[in-house]
Amino acid sequence: MQDAVATHGPANAAAGATFYCAAAGVYASTHPPVALPSDPSLSLVPHIFARLPAARPDAPALVDAATAEALSRADLRRLVSALAAGLRRRRGLREGDVVLLALPNSIAFPVAFLAVLAAGSIATTMSPFSAPAEIAARVRDTSPALVFATLDNVGKLPPLRVPVVLVPDAFHLADEGAPEFAPFRELLLLDSEPLPGPSVGQDDAAAILYSSGTGGRSKGVVLTHRNLIATVELFVHFEASQYAAPACDNVYLAALPMFHVYGLSLFAVGLLSLGSTVVVMKRFDAGEAVKTIRRFKVTHFPVVPPIMAALVHTTKPAAMPLECLVQVSTGAAPSSRRLIDDFVKAFPHVDLIQGSMVLNLTATRPACSDARLQ
Repeated sequence: MQDAVATHGPANAAAGATFYCAAAGVYASTHPPVALPSDPSLSLVPHIFARLPAARPDAPALVDAATAEALSRADLRRLVSALAAGLRRRRGLREGDVVLLALPNSIAFPVAFLAVLAAGSIATTMSPFSAPAEIAARVRDTSPALVFATLDNVGKLPPLRVPVVLVPDAFHLADEGAPEFAPFRELLLLDSEPLPGPSVGQDDAAAILYSSGTGGRSKGVVLTHRNLIATVELFVHFEASQYAAPACDNVYLAALPMFHVYGLSLFAVGLLSLGSTVVVMKRFDAGEAVKTIRRFKVTHFPVVPPIMAALVHTTKPAAMPLECLVQVSTGAAPSSRRLIDDFVKAFPHVDLIQGSMVLNLTATRPACSDARLQ
């Protein structure tokens, strides 16, 4: 595999690798371009649900790793639709309004994110563990019409002239009548009169995500519905190229934070369109992750290098072989050669995929012939 990867470097471009342009120093895919939908009025959420397999509506889409509470594919459709309507009818949310999601990982996070977009509004996310001054700065920057927070972090919010709605970690908490979740519960009430859909299309803003990839303070990056639709299509084509088993049979462990673009694009956008099951951890813990992988028969685990290192150091393959695990994908930062070697030694049966976010993917797998490298 190392030889296979090496033949794709600039030094070997003259050996017949037509996808590398020496003059521009740019690599091009050997695969045909992915065609994006041509309908300019299409937005992300209808595209996701059009992609979502219609068979097995009771199959789990999202599962809470701690409690095993599950939302089925049908639940996902229903809750996103109900919450989007509630945001418009009961909170007066309009097209172009911004909603700040200061939420940790939970099965409610993807529902809230997709509902904001389905309402025609714009979602912006941030860590719920941010300092009050950081939250205040984000509110000044984006002028949200509404803030989603949790019971755990609402006390950290600075004084805001913005309505705050508490989102439960699990939907059964909203159903049990806890008064603190009454405003959220009201948003989910269905009305007999359906609302006309918002006039939002591919070129309209869908999300504002913040990046520290430039000098100075973090800056907001506007993603359109078309940007996120392209993410969906990337997942559809990438998953279809990997294994014989259908993507809807895959079980993913969501330990990466969904308030970051890496976790968001995976667990709240791309994977839901495939019908894969996403098992959600509120916060990563190596020991709990190993238990969760075994309990829910997780097949795919997207990580960053520190999580990969923790998995290697925590797991004793002889005692915890994790036979169900098929693939670990790592991105957002480079992995050292030593870490890669340690991982391959600990999990020789697992495909290790490396990439920057979800792009420019390469593969490391012992004794493997991978079509993506051909």
